[in-house]
Amino acid sequence: MSKISFFILTVFLPIIAFADSATNAKIFGIWTLIPPVVAIALAFITKDVILSLFIGVFSGTFLINIINENVFMSFIKGFTGIVERVVGSMADSWNAGIMLQVLCIGGVVALITKMGGTKAVALWLSKKAKTGVSAQISTWLMGIFVFFDDYANALIVGPIMRPITDKFKLSREKLAFIIDATAAPIAGIAIISTWVGLEISLIKDGYGLVGVENINSYGVFIETIPYRFYNLFMLFFIVCTAVMQREYGPMLLAEQRARRGELHSGKTTIQDIEDKTLEPKDGVKLQVSNAVVPLLVLIIGAFISFYFSGLKSLEGEALEAALASPFSFMTFRETFGAADASVALFQSALFASIVAITMGVWRKIFDVKEAIGVWVKGWKTMIITIVILLLAWSLSSVIKELGTSRYLVDMLSQTTPKFILPVAIFILGSFISFSTGTSYGTMGILMPLAIPLANAVGLNYGLDGDALHAYMIVNISAVLTGAIFGDHCSPISDTTILSSMGAGCNHIDHVSTQIIYALSVGAVAIFVGYLPTALGASIWVVLPLGFLATWALVRFVGKKVEI
Repeated sequence: MSKISFFILTVFLPIIAFADSATNAKIFGIWTLIPPVVAIALAFITKDVILSLFIGVFSGTFLINIINENVFMSFIKGFTGIVERVVGSMADSWNAGIMLQVLCIGGVVALITKMGGTKAVALWLSKKAKTGVSAQISTWLMGIFVFFDDYANALIVGPIMRPITDKFKLSREKLAFIIDATAAPIAGIAIISTWVGLEISLIKDGYGLVGVENINSYGVFIETIPYRFYNLFMLFFIVCTAVMQREYGPMLLAEQRARRGELHSGKTTIQDIEDKTLEPKDGVKLQVSNAVVPLLVLIIGAFISFYFSGLKSLEGEALEAALASPFSFMTFRETFGAADASVALFQSALFASIVAITMGVWRKIFDVKEAIGVWVKGWKTMIITIVILLLAWSLSSVIKELGTSRYLVDMLSQTTPKFILPVAIFILGSFISFSTGTSYGTMGILMPLAIPLANAVGLNYGLDGDALHAYMIVNISAVLTGAIFGDHCSPISDTTILSSMGAGCNHIDHVSTQIIYALSVGAVAIFVGYLPTALGASIWVVLPLGFLATWALVRFVGKKVEI
């Protein structure tokens, strides 16, 4: 054994054995950045988030073991360390509830699709379209209605609305844009969706890194909604272009071409992207209630579950006050704050599944065995989300043990301007998401770094209490929204590809026409959204100004499309 090895083993081994994250941050120094940097770099290089997260976790578990072991044993223990962290993540009751909620909502979506509920709503909306403007608004409304999943949005809205937009000589590029711009942006802010489990889980983990274990992560998620500037402004942008009939950039040329009867560039081949196994059988009556009833049960059931879950958790004076005034605003605030969101959402999704199965069997759409098969198929569609969740949780645990957040905080908290951080997080999230084509993976990589850094920067500038909480909300929003912005621009994003296919639009045509709009709205989100709020402007002033800026963008940059 060399003198250096002997020195490391005798001096540092006892420290490592009992080290906490702060001690590890001092020992490892800049090496604590390896797991997130490896995950981010590989995400750019490989465009594969699962592989990038896996290797990022492995680099951390390898680093933890390298001081105590030789290289060979560090590889072995690094691998077994990944397994232990994944199993530990699954064993956590909160995480288990999140996974079950995500899977179960996938099952509800599959049942609703099989019963023809979403198709019935789409057909009802299509009958209301009398002009090109109303056709675009109907497509937008259909996208809003399919709020629970971005994939379902792309798979359902395009094939249903394509004949309607063709009838009014709207370009396939514009249809693809509306589909794409109401997929992730609405699913990302919906209070019940296949996204919310991932989002609230990452928020909870991020707060755990700064020592806050009992945070109401679902409540934090709700608070971020007004600060999700790109999502909100993009949804409004679609309405502005439709109502004012103004476009700019490549989309203007596409719309002018479509008005001449050339609905697409000629390079497109319409592909049937609908999953025929989830199509309703021939002869089944399409009814709007097949979608509306299960979704209402899901939403109302979630609120009821939140209430009783929180009520069960209250103690002492808070419980007495809640029982004395069970329906007061104060009681709802307390119960929702104390609720276990993972369990409440799983309960409501499970009950909605039972209602959907009962409706389908009662209306002779399928029998019980087939219904359960459809429900399980819906679970299978969410496996990719579960894999990303498990790896994101594992990366978070590695980062916590190494003290990455502590090192990053110590290095940057004294030098980063408070007003710059949300913009920097938004832009970094955009780059990662653009390069990887996924919002989920970007959130998993960035959230464990953003929350501790925002907390430290806020404290360094003397923020505390409500002011610090508000600053944290802005930065969390920047992670969640930047991930969606980059995904929206990315040519390798699955929702971008599905939107092209659903609209029957050449993929490169869709990307080239959409990216100018996405960048424009992204600029509004930065300069009229995140910068003013980071400087202390009220959200209720910033939001109207942002909507006004979005309207002005269409009105003064856009040109009238001649009909």
